[in-house]
Amino acid sequence: MDAALGPPEKMAERGDELTPMLSQYYELCKQYDDSLVLFQVGDFYETFCEAAETTARLLEIALTQREDSTGTYPMAGIPIDSAESYIETLLDAGYRIAVADQVQDPDEATGVVERAVTRIVTPGTLTEDELLDTDDNNFVACLTEDPGRYGLAFLDVSTGDFYATSARREEAIADEVSRFAPAEAIVEPDASADPFDADCMVTPYDSEAFDAEGATDRVNAYFGSPDELLAEDAEIRACGALLAYAEYTRGGAETTCDDSDDDGDADSRLDYLNRLTRYEPREYMLLDRVAVSSLELFERRTVHGNADVTLLGVLDETSCALGSRKLKDWLRRPLLDADRIDARLDAIDEWTGRVRERERARDHLRDVYDIERLVARISRGRANARDLRALKATLDVVPDLRETLADFEAEKLAELRENLDELADVRDLVGRAIRADPAREITEGNVIKSGYDDELDRLRATEREGKAWIDDLEATERERTGIDSLKVGHNSVHGYYIEVTNPNLDAVPDDYNRRQTLKNSERFYTPELKQREDEILRAENRADDLEHELFREVRREVAAESERVQAVADALAELDVLAGLAEVAATRDYARPEIGGEGTHVEGGRHPVVERTQRSFVPNDTHLDSGDRFAVVTGPNMSGKSTYMRQVALITVLAQTGSFVPAASARIAPVDRIFTRVGASDDIAGGRSTFMVEMTELAAILRSATDSSLVLLDEVGRGTSTTDGLAIARAVTEYLHDEIGALTLFATHHHELTETADELPGAFNLHFAADQTGDEVSFDHDVRPGAATASYGVQVARSAGVPDPVVERSKRLLAESDATDVESSDQSDDSDAEPAPKAVTDGARDELAARLREVDVATMTPLEAMNALAELKRDVE
Repeated sequence: MDAALGPPEKMAERGDELTPMLSQYYELCKQYDDSLVLFQVGDFYETFCEAAETTARLLEIALTQREDSTGTYPMAGIPIDSAESYIETLLDAGYRIAVADQVQDPDEATGVVERAVTRIVTPGTLTEDELLDTDDNNFVACLTEDPGRYGLAFLDVSTGDFYATSARREEAIADEVSRFAPAEAIVEPDASADPFDADCMVTPYDSEAFDAEGATDRVNAYFGSPDELLAEDAEIRACGALLAYAEYTRGGAETTCDDSDDDGDADSRLDYLNRLTRYEPREYMLLDRVAVSSLELFERRTVHGNADVTLLGVLDETSCALGSRKLKDWLRRPLLDADRIDARLDAIDEWTGRVRERERARDHLRDVYDIERLVARISRGRANARDLRALKATLDVVPDLRETLADFEAEKLAELRENLDELADVRDLVGRAIRADPAREITEGNVIKSGYDDELDRLRATEREGKAWIDDLEATERERTGIDSLKVGHNSVHGYYIEVTNPNLDAVPDDYNRRQTLKNSERFYTPELKQREDEILRAENRADDLEHELFREVRREVAAESERVQAVADALAELDVLAGLAEVAATRDYARPEIGGEGTHVEGGRHPVVERTQRSFVPNDTHLDSGDRFAVVTGPNMSGKSTYMRQVALITVLAQTGSFVPAASARIAPVDRIFTRVGASDDIAGGRSTFMVEMTELAAILRSATDSSLVLLDEVGRGTSTTDGLAIARAVTEYLHDEIGALTLFATHHHELTETADELPGAFNLHFAADQTGDEVSFDHDVRPGAATASYGVQVARSAGVPDPVVERSKRLLAESDATDVESSDQSDDSDAEPAPKAVTDGARDELAARLREVDVATMTPLEAMNALAELKRDVE
């Protein structure tokens, strides 16, 4: 957070000299000292003094000067009508925003207009459509730590999604954080923020919010006994503190001057929070940050090319925002339970065979609004009449969807059909009460339907009759006075008037009373016009106020049904995902995977993303199980090794998500985790080289992988010398094979590693071949048993456009190297003598023994032990 937050020092120096308005601003800055206060003054949100200088710089707006009895000071403001875009910029700069609105009608104020903070906007507690990504959740996280246990909670304030879990290791917490990717997190004072990445705003929060007793009471007030919902005290404290923070950011003041009023709740309770889901990480396949990035599930690793060319991009055939978010959630958390996976597959299977019903359902789903976020706004008192009509439009499709699903047999689809509550009472209420095309502002009328309220109808009739009388007045008065140019008009200052030009003033009747004198005319009113005007204004104002009251009443009644609406939203989201996945399966020749058995067996597998970007794609088979669990994959660059490995991982992710897969057939035993060490990268900001990043990721794999995991390794050890790299690669191979037993694909250019594969009973070689004609190399991208015979590095360099002199020099050096190798081999063959071992002196032997004694194998990770062994071996060779 920026150091400029908090009460302005220049105002503090003035003290009692501040004007009433600035005193009000200063007190709000003190109260919300962790936020930048936007202070409503008329149609603008203003900042003053140091805050104004910061705001002007960040938003690139004019910094002006304000002068009053206390002197001159800087001021910068933004228009309220376009505030959201400016707020987004301030959020990106790392600020929380406290929005202080006028909560009193200026016309009714006797002194300074009353203002109060009505909401606090933070990256993780956004509810404004303009600031939210409709296709993704926006989570705020909370982390607590008890002796031997971490508690973790995630809340999406915009939808009401609320999750909690716990773990013993910080590493496991970091994995869950990467799964949910929160935009913001709060932690206990002095707690570590290490599990959160740089994109997440992390802030120590009020220690009182983490108090066990208070947290228990807060969770109980929302969801019932926390002991029945949550498994650990750390989880209860995380959930309680997160609720306290969400309430704090909501603000507690009621606004009466616009449509963002709070329905008068004295507290900041979030009534739409109805569901708290406690989950075990072991219920889902774990995809950590490295795997999500390497497999390009949601984002491309490079900035070039089509941003939609990701697994999510090619898989998302959903029809509404609800389904799009649900699909991303399913991909983040693939299932482990075969029955749950098969339930989804059964539903997709039935959808694929019933094309007409699928298209009909998808057409209905395209009319579905984002009612998860709608009901959150309704419950928070921030929804307008158009939001209620959008809710009704969504609920109107539910009966049609239920009819479409009437005779489906898949258990999952039958269950979802039952969960599609038609909410006839809510639909009827909104249909009777709210106009079909209501005004956007709920305080200005044209919101409530005729016939809904008798008193409102009477007031509107009075208003209409009065305006109709005035509409006829001009013709009546022209006839009565004989003044053909006479006009009846209205303005906001003087109200209704009769205007007569100066040449006709002699014809003005005696009952005309002068209202306003203009250059070329006079304006008058009559006693009857004045009476009608008063009637119209009284009826209009009372009708507007009554409409506002009636709308708020309707909104409260709808908010009371938020739990039912959320259940319908969840069912619609799942239906949308299943129908979308069926569309993908039917149109792209995906096959239903068999879930269970042992290992991963795929016939004719394809990379789901790459096949969408190429004219043709060569399918390949994969067979990994306990007997053949470790594949060493060799072949030239560009031959397809990395694509093949990612393809196996993505097919596994899709199968455990409950989707059909791009293959002729597949049988997948669920894996608990997918590990990837694919591609070279460094961490300049963190001071870590490519090799250090590689070894850190490798260490995490060796510590956490199990015999139920899938491991992808690509060129391990290439960030160091060839000798060191080969030693590490071989040691890793042996450890994964002997000690862990994970299903592994290891792509390498170390051809010596293929010999290791021949020596290990569970290992085998695969390769991608190439055909060379002259200096040209072509790849068929077909994986075959056995090891590759050449790397074709020079030929690939030529294909990549490396200048000819460099290529030719490379070829000469390669030929010289091959000749030297042959000569050395011949000399070795001609000699029967064994190579002389390196002499080791007594002093060197003693030094080696001392170094060995210093190695504490019991406290070393496998990787540290391998590195130590490689270093000792190098020193004695």
